[in-house]
Amino acid sequence: MSNRRKFLQQLGLNSAGLLILPSLRPFALDFDPLGRQSSFARGSGPFPRSTPEQQGIASASILDFLAAIQSGGQEFHSIMIIRHGHVVAEGWWSPFTKDDHQQLYSLSKSFTSTAIGMAVDEKKLTIEDPVISFFPDDKPATISDNLAALKVKHLLSMSVGQAKDSIQTLEASPAGTRWEKTFLSLPIDYEPGTRFFYNSGASYMLSSIVKKVTGISAHEYLKPRLYDPLGITGATWTENGEGVNMGASNLRIRTEDIGKLGQLYLQKGSWNDKQLISQEYVAVATKKEIDSNPGKSSWSYGYGYQFWLNPVGGFRADGAYGQYSMVFPDKDTVVVVTSESADKETTMHTVWDHIYPALTDNVTLPPDPAGHDKLQQQLKSLTLPAPQFNPQSPLAASISGKKYQLDSNPFNAKAVSFRFEGSKTIFTLMEDGKPDIVITCGSNDWILKGNRKPSAHSLFSLRRIDFDSPVAASAGWKDDHTLVLTFRYVEAIHGDTFTCIFDGEGNQLTMQFMFSSARMDKRPDDRADINGRQQS
Repeated sequence: MSNRRKFLQQLGLNSAGLLILPSLRPFALDFDPLGRQSSFARGSGPFPRSTPEQQGIASASILDFLAAIQSGGQEFHSIMIIRHGHVVAEGWWSPFTKDDHQQLYSLSKSFTSTAIGMAVDEKKLTIEDPVISFFPDDKPATISDNLAALKVKHLLSMSVGQAKDSIQTLEASPAGTRWEKTFLSLPIDYEPGTRFFYNSGASYMLSSIVKKVTGISAHEYLKPRLYDPLGITGATWTENGEGVNMGASNLRIRTEDIGKLGQLYLQKGSWNDKQLISQEYVAVATKKEIDSNPGKSSWSYGYGYQFWLNPVGGFRADGAYGQYSMVFPDKDTVVVVTSESADKETTMHTVWDHIYPALTDNVTLPPDPAGHDKLQQQLKSLTLPAPQFNPQSPLAASISGKKYQLDSNPFNAKAVSFRFEGSKTIFTLMEDGKPDIVITCGSNDWILKGNRKPSAHSLFSLRRIDFDSPVAASAGWKDDHTLVLTFRYVEAIHGDTFTCIFDGEGNQLTMQFMFSSARMDKRPDDRADINGRQQS
């Protein structure tokens, strides 16, 4: 029996089922609607760069896309457009940079799926395997019919049958209780495979299965098989207490690396003339496995194996707050977006409405030096302006360099100080037995160099941030008594605002907090105000 036929049996496909794939097939290595070879074999370095016109897209169209971003009120952090294997446009909104390892949120799920596919290729499991077969010590004493029927493919396609997302329940597992045991103890209300329900706990279980069958974490497993061949360096992935990567989220890589995942799937799993993941797995992972979210939203076009289907065609890896690797096989194009988006629907449609229609079937377009120069200038000048306030206050002199002792608080923050040096505000946070945290803020401008937020530290929001991040910081006076400190955690996509309100003499301080995603979601911050007084 051929290896291909064996693999299809592992995936649970027969020859009749495979006949439906061509209409949804990812872009084949030897197929190009323009009549060209499209494998783009390359080493582990960056993508080659090209003008848009050389790859059949007009610079003017990308300028229109940038204008739509600006007018749409969405906060983009980076974009990259990869056409025919060449980067034709790339940009980062300062203070974000090309070197930042971005928090991917649920875009991480597509990497988890990749690890599963590679393990299937290596015959370490099949997607038809029962989930309980991997966890004999964690399964409940009584196994329901639905739990017995739960297979790997159901975890992949978010069709577990649980009525709610299990991830928060897993994270709240009692000390000493394995998350896997918690997951398997939860009711499965519907027959697996019959209903879609987005379930990050399922992605965690996939990550745990990878560790079970390989003996190493998904992150370690992917390093020689995916990261190294693609040249992905410096990636980090949060683990739980048992050394299992979260699977559903918390992977951090650079913008270009996000593009490399999309390009690998566009090329049906081939990279540098080597098949990293089988064409068969790529095909089933990126076709509609199950109907999703009935309605007319951008999440209503079906779900594959930890990939969403696009309404305009193709598929995407998709993360919260607008992290995307969008793959358009019929256009031989990958579009990467990182953002903190208040409206993901608008963010995606900005790509679909402006970039997708501009991807012409022409091999090349006539050169447009003026348009290309204008595009490059705009891409290099992208910025998220720091909040603008008054640069000075008459109260500053009585505050500068003084220590404010904080009232007892749940964060164990003991004291803060503010020092004003020219156009800089230097904020210092003090705790007993720990090094001081010193952050230098620009005056209505970002300062990034040297600033870092520790992974689990007091006043800085811990919501959705469990790792160190560089901090871009700015400061200004909202009025004579109110100093506003704004922090952007550039590898966590989010930010914090500390509003510091002083009394008339500068002796008393009240600190108020607002995490950027809380503001976007229109909910109160989870940190109460903290009061402090100047030490004599």
